[in-house]
Amino acid sequence: MAAAAECDVVMAATEPELLDDEEAKREAETFKEQGNAYYAKKDYNEAYNYYTKAIDMCPKNASYYGNRAATLMMLGRFREALGDAQQSVRLDDSFVRGHLREGKCHLSLGNAMAACRSFQRALELDHKNAQAQQEFKNANAVMEYEKIAETDFEKRDFRKVVFCMDRALEFAPACHRFKILKAECLAMLGRYPEAQSVASDILRMDSTNADALYVRGLCLYYEDCIEKAVQFFVQALRMAPDHEKACIACRNAKALKAKKEDGNKAFKEGNYKLAYELYTEALGIDPNNIKTNAKLYCNRGTVNSKLRKLDDAIEDCTNAVKLDDTYIKAYLRRAQCYMDTEQYEEAVRDYEKVYQTEKTKEHKQLLKNAQLELKKSKRKDYYKILGVDKNASEDEIKKAYRKRALMHHPDRHSGASAEVQKEEEKKFKEVGEAFTILSDPKKKTRYDSGQDLDEEGMNMGDFDANNIFKAFFGGPGGFSFEASGPGNFFFQFG
Repeated sequence: MAAAAECDVVMAATEPELLDDEEAKREAETFKEQGNAYYAKKDYNEAYNYYTKAIDMCPKNASYYGNRAATLMMLGRFREALGDAQQSVRLDDSFVRGHLREGKCHLSLGNAMAACRSFQRALELDHKNAQAQQEFKNANAVMEYEKIAETDFEKRDFRKVVFCMDRALEFAPACHRFKILKAECLAMLGRYPEAQSVASDILRMDSTNADALYVRGLCLYYEDCIEKAVQFFVQALRMAPDHEKACIACRNAKALKAKKEDGNKAFKEGNYKLAYELYTEALGIDPNNIKTNAKLYCNRGTVNSKLRKLDDAIEDCTNAVKLDDTYIKAYLRRAQCYMDTEQYEEAVRDYEKVYQTEKTKEHKQLLKNAQLELKKSKRKDYYKILGVDKNASEDEIKKAYRKRALMHHPDRHSGASAEVQKEEEKKFKEVGEAFTILSDPKKKTRYDSGQDLDEEGMNMGDFDANNIFKAFFGGPGGFSFEASGPGNFFFQFG
């Protein structure tokens, strides 16, 4: 009796457990079928809920984990999906779809090597599996893109790195590492909005991502928003104290800001030599910071113009616009230097560039002034012919004419070669033209303002320099050139 009771008890204890297990399996299958139905309708959230219920009922069923992994993948939750896929193959190492999903998750997260191992295992189980074959090729392609990008980054070929990362991200859309590398290279290429967008997307998912914080700071730093940039670098270093790039960028940003401010202070105080030295030191801090360096070159160009080193000033402004071809201030500074060095065609070119960008009255007037000076420069420079300043007095103009007319008079060079005589005759005529224009207030005004002298009815082609000479020196016989020896002459006045 006692034995029979024990058996009854045993039977009573085990039969309900077996019934519960079978019932759990049936209920789990029902949940799985419901999950499948929602998955087919692309309602992945509901599918996820039902697969989870199935797992709760039967936690050792590999296919349930595999189905939930597939659903999480469709929701873009690849890290969670990877955990489910790995659990599915732990429960059943012969589960081909489980290995495929594990590999796909690894690949989507950018771990191509681990992905290859998963796809290889799937191919071991089913060597004709077309999906496994293709995904294995994809994983190898990603590894190749990574390798090329690493080499090109060292070569500073940032365009090619962006290309490689774009290709890799087609297979690894959830890889933050690839996105950060792409964003960093976009920043190095000056494509700041694109770089900011990539970094911001990552920070929305993970606000503590030090790499994304660094890239945000890098964009601000390269856009010459140095104070804001430092804030991001500091935040990145809080998240990752050993972040080398953020540390270097933070140090450079602070150094640039300090040097630039010291240079500006020296300039305002009129200490141009010190300002030049400080701007030069600042330019040596970070050659990658294009916008800040463009401003530093322009600032140094302004210093050089104050020191009357106009060629150096032009070179600095040229370097500035090479770095930033939208930098209006650098074009204006260079144009003024061109004007000061009488390089009017270059000045007109720069003022045209400025006016096309900013059509202000001031820029229009600057362009007109340069065009007028260019027009005037193409005529004979009568001031230069007489050797006088543009502000020369009437007496200075007369004295200059007397000197130059006697110097180039044909009679003085009658014994020279035909070539020399012709050249001196030409100069004699030009001296007469210059005196005729500059000694007449009305003509001088028209000449100085750039107006055409032909409108005054003066045809310089019919000009007779001898008549001017005779009138100036008192008519025929007023003087003569006589030789006092070979090649020597003296003036004899009546």
